[in-house]
Amino acid sequence: MSAAREDGPREDGRQEGGPRAGGPREGGPISLWLDRRFRRFWAGQSISEFGDRITELALPLIAVTALSASANQVAWLTALVWTPNLLAIVLGAWVDRRVRKRRLMVLADLVRAAVLLSLPVAYLLDAVSLGQLYAVALVTGTAAVLFNTAYPPFFVHLVPRSSYVEANSRLSASRSVSHVVGPAAGGALVQALTAPVAVVVDALSYLASAFLIGRIPLDESPADTDGATPPPLLRRAREGMAFVRRHPVLRAGLGCAATVNFFTFVAGSGLLVLFASRVLELSAGAIGLALGIGSIGALLGAVLAPSVSRRIGVGRSITVGAVLFPAPLAIAAVAGGPLWARAGVLAAAEFLSGVGVMLFDVNLNSLQTSVIPDGMRSRVAGAFSSVNYGVRPLGAVVGGLLATGFGLRATLLVGAAGGTLSLLWLLASPIPRIRSLAENDVAPADVAAACDGADPEHRPTPC
Repeated sequence: MSAAREDGPREDGRQEGGPRAGGPREGGPISLWLDRRFRRFWAGQSISEFGDRITELALPLIAVTALSASANQVAWLTALVWTPNLLAIVLGAWVDRRVRKRRLMVLADLVRAAVLLSLPVAYLLDAVSLGQLYAVALVTGTAAVLFNTAYPPFFVHLVPRSSYVEANSRLSASRSVSHVVGPAAGGALVQALTAPVAVVVDALSYLASAFLIGRIPLDESPADTDGATPPPLLRRAREGMAFVRRHPVLRAGLGCAATVNFFTFVAGSGLLVLFASRVLELSAGAIGLALGIGSIGALLGAVLAPSVSRRIGVGRSITVGAVLFPAPLAIAAVAGGPLWARAGVLAAAEFLSGVGVMLFDVNLNSLQTSVIPDGMRSRVAGAFSSVNYGVRPLGAVVGGLLATGFGLRATLLVGAAGGTLSLLWLLASPIPRIRSLAENDVAPADVAAACDGADPEHRPTPC
């Protein structure tokens, strides 16, 4: 969800006349195109994203075609990928005490590669089982949480503050491109190689990511603990959540993101496809085209996010994205008329939603990165994941119940209206007034307030 830039850093991790690249980097905007370290990381993430699109298609196909899994069993397979996020708050508390976050990211990539490679091996031995698929989903999901909680501290050592939005834009653009091209490429690979063998491509993408990240020259300074004994793991986890709750920017950002995620999962992609097929009576080809156009909107949103934030401000860009992401569901819900109109309205809704989600994600991720103290980054990332991703399966369940009881159109309207209400979190916060990530715009006083509001007996260690 992020990407970064810098001007002419040398290969040894230093900039001419600048500080060593071991800590969070400051200074004016610099070109990421000239930064070998960022280019390596960006390349690794881009390759990995394309590999993920293949596995997202291949895993359920293995369950359905090779194991004749039921709809409920396939649903459990999807749920197990997200389940480890419920423990992200604890894992983040553990990660933030580790000095070498890059090593944890490489380890997470290697674990995912090894687990995925077990599938083609089992397939060749005619030993693939549903239990193995569940284990693969659970382990890869856990490794993803490890990678994601180690990522924020690594990111701030790699990218200068002035380039957070630009960096997030580039990474988000790669992810959007993978959603445009990946499903078609994944389908062709699955058809040509069979689903279990196609998974090898994703495993290789993780190995490429591990190789590229491992070769990035980066000094990671240990957190300043003043020689004190670190507090117990669960206490550090509580500190992360408490810090988010007290910080006005983080609290509003999490509340808004969790709300919009819950309601967009209420009207999740599965229900939207079902609505397009049964209510709008569109063919599979027309639905695929509409969703593809939506991915193009996301790519455009990722590319435009830096210029939009410079023009109207980071906070207002987040606010616009928070509305533009869920609101188009209402447009899709009222689609009607001839076939071309129904397909066009669905495509337009997906396009606008894609633009909105990237304006929201790129700018909110960058803003959050700028306000979190170094010693809290992994804990805060864990707290965010536990809440923000934890509501997704709940939203999907509620969406299924609403669709059964009130119909698909009504469910999409509920998703649009409820998601738009996430705006209330922002309006009651400082976020809409923040124009840039400069220190004078993102008030350090907010961090001080979050620390000062803590129980003196249990103040977060960075405070």
